[in-house]
Amino acid sequence: MKKLFSLCALAVLLAACDKPASAPSAKALAFQNTDLSGLGYARDFALTDHNGKPRTLADFKGKVVVLFFGFTQCPDVCPTTMAEMAAVMKELGPKADQVQVLFVTIDPARDTQALLAQYVPAFDPRFLGLYGDLDATAKVAKEFKVFYARVDGKTPGSYSMDHTAASYVFDRNGKVRLFVRHGNGAGPIVHDIKQLLD
Repeated sequence: MKKLFSLCALAVLLAACDKPASAPSAKALAFQNTDLSGLGYARDFALTDHNGKPRTLADFKGKVVVLFFGFTQCPDVCPTTMAEMAAVMKELGPKADQVQVLFVTIDPARDTQALLAQYVPAFDPRFLGLYGDLDATAKVAKEFKVFYARVDGKTPGSYSMDHTAASYVFDRNGKVRLFVRHGNGAGPIVHDIKQLLD
């Protein structure tokens, strides 16, 4: 009986050896920023760039896209984020040409096309500023679940804007992949973008 059991066990093991090895699965990406793969929002936008050209996410297919919401009169988060992204582009070297950084204004009343055209490319000539009217701005902010609110100043024109201080990163196919919090430095962004480019 023991001999029969041993023969059966051996037959099962040998049968398993006959099965072809399953194909190796795709290499899992180890992101340093928050992984948003499969997210059900942050899918698209319809805005105008600082050159006057209508833009959607599809225009940048084939590139990794970094999307940040801010305003040109922001005293801290916006310029530091844009400077950080300029540093990311520098670290990426030739690969930077496969990355598109987009700055979406949440202050269309003051951030005109001309002002965005002056402000955004000052950080890197490849960066694009995007704007819409009040309704388009509200629509894209809702799609990306971005908070923004006007904070009145001493005079009507001196108001500020509170807003979400983070960026979204899309892969080459236009799928949202990452949420990048403000202030973590260029290194983790470079690391994750390189993975999306490879």
